[in-house]
Amino acid sequence: MIVLIVVAAILLIMGIIILIGKGDNLIAGYNTASKEERPQYNIKRLRGLIGGILLVLAPMMLLLLSEESLAATFSFVVLTFVLCIVVVILANTWAKKR
Repeated sequence: MIVLIVVAAILLIMGIIILIGKGDNLIAGYNTASKEERPQYNIKRLRGLIGGILLVLAPMMLLLLSEESLAATFSFVVLTFVLCIVVVILANTWAKKR
């Protein structure tokens, strides 16, 4: 229970840091990209996408506290997996410069 609260708080803090533009090094893949690859991405869109998903995941984790059933946990895992796939696709299409 305490672990879920701590993880949700970390996700919330990281999302806010990324959205205000101070956490570009927290974005996986972008922080390891070379200086030649970084200009290919629209960093404002990428920040919004990654920061937004972190802000969505934080309260979703807290919802697990209200229902500790196997169905709630399974639906959380499935929804998180689907959201991650959508974010990866959007990060490589919508957040790239044309």
